[in-house]
Amino acid sequence: MRSTGIRRTVAALGVSALALTACGGNTDDSASGKTRITVNCMPPKSAKVDRGFFEEDVAAFEKQNPDIDVVAHDAFPCQDPKTFDAKLAGGQMEDVFYTYFTDARHVVDINQAADLTPYVKELKSYGTIQQQLRDIYTVDGKIYGVPRTGYSMGLIYNRSLFEKAGLDPDRPPTTWAEVRTAARKIAGLGGGTVGYADYSAQNQGGWHFTAELYSQGGDVVSPDGKKATIDTPEGRAVLQTLHDMRWTDDSMGSKQLLVINDAQQLMGSGKLGMYLAAPDNIPILVKEKGAAYEDIAIAPMPGGRATLVGGDGYMVSKKASPAQIRAGLKWLDHMFLTPGDGFLGDYARAKRHDAPVGLPEPRLFTGAADAKDQQIKKANANVPVGNYQPFLDGNASLDMKIEPPHAQQIYSVLDGVVSAVLTKEDADIDRLLKDASGKIDGILARG
Repeated sequence: MRSTGIRRTVAALGVSALALTACGGNTDDSASGKTRITVNCMPPKSAKVDRGFFEEDVAAFEKQNPDIDVVAHDAFPCQDPKTFDAKLAGGQMEDVFYTYFTDARHVVDINQAADLTPYVKELKSYGTIQQQLRDIYTVDGKIYGVPRTGYSMGLIYNRSLFEKAGLDPDRPPTTWAEVRTAARKIAGLGGGTVGYADYSAQNQGGWHFTAELYSQGGDVVSPDGKKATIDTPEGRAVLQTLHDMRWTDDSMGSKQLLVINDAQQLMGSGKLGMYLAAPDNIPILVKEKGAAYEDIAIAPMPGGRATLVGGDGYMVSKKASPAQIRAGLKWLDHMFLTPGDGFLGDYARAKRHDAPVGLPEPRLFTGAADAKDQQIKKANANVPVGNYQPFLDGNASLDMKIEPPHAQQIYSVLDGVVSAVLTKEDADIDRLLKDASGKIDGILARG
């Protein structure tokens, strides 16, 4: 799952879901003397600032490359899981198309991705990208995509509520036992204050169960991807902690079956102490939900073992011509992969338009490229970066684990497990884990 949908400023400004307007197109229009490429994930018109940035950057690219014509299609979210496979199968996908990290192998398996291996040497930035991110789009030694952004989960918390509850906001919880203690103290403030909130619907409960399981050293599936590994002491610990916070401590509130917007609303209104999310939630809390940057901080995942990471990138259609592949890679370089410049990296421009700069986003680049990117970001930071230092420090010692195969199907199964624990005081945790394991085994067996 992507943490919020597009990126920092779209999320910060707020957008309403729009229908996909894109039509595929693999005609390179070489008769006109230009190579034409269709691309997606252009911010919708309702996100005026980001839309303007995107159009400005495309225009600059076309000016620098007069032999390339870029036709961009907008959508929010950038990829709709309900229509993604249908667009691929029907030949309606853009030439250069957005994907989650978890899509990479699937797109290759169904033979819809162009092999970029012969062309990446022409992508000047490719060698500067973190190797673990490049590996996500490398299948059987061949390169099929280029990473664009990443995220990692952490514990977002309200510094003001921590202080009111007698907790030190500069020393956030580092274990689940400490989370439970802090949640109980915050809920004790009364007035409808919730200590800790968690998701349990729309596959988001399964997503968070996975993150919490990782944090305790567990895993959802075996290393070979063939068997469920949730019916374990770590899996029971996750559910027992949620059960005890919900029913023994009464620190999670009475309303359950929450999704991400519910937690954001609670946090933005000053009624929630903690919830799990990625840093890109922070501008949403401020711009849309009424919070103040000064009050919102983020810590690493409790447990100290691992954190769930995700992100996105671009792949190229199997139908693309060599000229379109080369044009698409040039476009990616210009838009997303130049430190301190382009749609994601022009921090000075973002700051001028009051978009948040300085959030603790995972680093895309290495070496000199990373140093340049970080230097420019630091010079233009306009958020309280000190609030995020615990997250940055703590992440350095955590394993970074991507989502499991068949993630959405597995999350759907795990949703039922988490929702049962949070809505039924007498839920049988052992039975829930055993039944869910069987269902996940079936999903994995079907491939």
